[in-house]
Amino acid sequence: MKKYVFDSYAVLAYLQNEPGADQVEAIIEEAQNEAAQILMSAVNLGEVAYIIERAAGTKKLNEAMALLETLPIEIVNVNKEFALKAAKYKAKNPIAYADCFTLALGVQTGSQIVTGDPEFHKVTGEAGIMWLPEKIKAK
Repeated sequence: MKKYVFDSYAVLAYLQNEPGADQVEAIIEEAQNEAAQILMSAVNLGEVAYIIERAAGTKKLNEAMALLETLPIEIVNVNKEFALKAAKYKAKNPIAYADCFTLALGVQTGSQIVTGDPEFHKVTGEAGIMWLPEKIKAK
C-alpha cells in the first residue's frame, strides 16, 4: 500500500482548487479505494485552519474542517517523541517548524510527502517528495 503525508500546502491546494488539486484528489481517491494511506500531522492541520480562518473567516474554516472530516486522512497527534524529532529537523534545517512535523512524519512512516512548498527543496534528501506545482504569486 502506498503511504503519503500531506503537508498543509497539499490540503490547501485541494480545498482552494489551486494548482496540484487534481494530484491531491487522485491520492484521496486511491485512499478511498484502500490502495493508499494518507497521514497528516495535527500541527499541519492547525496550520491549514489558521490560514483559512485568517484569509476567509470562521464560516469558511468550519466548512473546510467539515469537508476534511469526510476524507480518508488520518490525523497524527503530536506526542513528546514526535515533537523532539521535529525539533531535531528544525535545529539542522532552515525550514519552518510546522514543515518539520511533516518531514518527521514522512521519515518515521516511510511515506512520500506531498507538497509544493519550496522550503522542502532544502531537505529533499531526507524523505521522498511528490512535488505539486508551486502557487503563482500575485505581482
